[in-house]
Amino acid sequence: MRTVRDVGKICVAVAIAVAFLPARADSNTTTHFDLQRPEIKSFVDEVAERNSISKVQLRKVLRQAQPQPKIVELISKPAERVTPWWEYRARFVTDERISQGVEFWEQNREGLERIAAEHGVAPEYIVAIIGVETKYGRIMGRYRVLDALTTLAFDYPERGAFFRKELEEFVLLTREESLKPTAPIGSYAGAMGGSQFMPSSYRKFAQDGNGDGKRDLWTDWDDVIASTANYFREYGWKTGEPVLSEVDLDPEPTFTLETGIKLTQTVESLDKQGVHVRTPMPSTTPAMIIPAEQQDGPAYRVGFGNFEVITRYNRSVKYAMTVNDLAQAIAERVRKAQP
Repeated sequence: MRTVRDVGKICVAVAIAVAFLPARADSNTTTHFDLQRPEIKSFVDEVAERNSISKVQLRKVLRQAQPQPKIVELISKPAERVTPWWEYRARFVTDERISQGVEFWEQNREGLERIAAEHGVAPEYIVAIIGVETKYGRIMGRYRVLDALTTLAFDYPERGAFFRKELEEFVLLTREESLKPTAPIGSYAGAMGGSQFMPSSYRKFAQDGNGDGKRDLWTDWDDVIASTANYFREYGWKTGEPVLSEVDLDPEPTFTLETGIKLTQTVESLDKQGVHVRTPMPSTTPAMIIPAEQQDGPAYRVGFGNFEVITRYNRSVKYAMTVNDLAQAIAERVRKAQP
């Protein structure tokens, strides 16, 4: 008779196996990129010179990339932009995802709690990131990373420069980690593994979490956990400090919402504007006010430094609030389950 743990292992194994199966190229596309396009030729010249790589080798890699127009359509309509907060939250903070987070915690308890302590990052936030990104390894993407990055690098002018840099990082990553360029599978944006790292983040933040000499973000959960914790730490996570706080508003508060994600306020300055933060943090604590609209109207919360750290993973306040709320729900259920 299979236990819940056995079933969980099977689900992750199936997800990993599926992750390394490439998505079929769109039927209405050409099979390969035209390597004579001026922007592609310039890319080859610059990357080869910058990294002492043979142009022939670079062309060999790019020749294997297949255009994926569907990716451009997907990236043009991210859920963070078009979905109201209350609806966005409901997609991720579900009983199923909370339960799966508790199960993930239990299955990886030794490594998770050890690594979290070493990095000074609360374990529930590591678990929540993995839960939001890949549903604990169940959904790691279906596109070949090479196809996704090449498509966005050369067929998505809005952010072409960013994705050309990530394509360069991916080429370097495959050489460093001895990966076949066509093997890694990830999201439509080229993010990879259980923590959905972009190639630049993989090269910079990925860690060997169990001392086996490898950095495997697809099949080794200790590596995924350590890499996620390292990402948080490197961006300034403060041990023991809060992420978000609820607020009480005066009948006519005077604050204005700012564009961007910046800690331009303090607990004290918000208080003077009629936003009373429910926190024991000092009055000088940097903060930002965040829209958290509900189905019945406007609402607000306040984020602190650790909230800003989470937005480094995804520059969306909705995303960061979701990670926080999922983390808190998982941690509460883990506490209740312990004797």
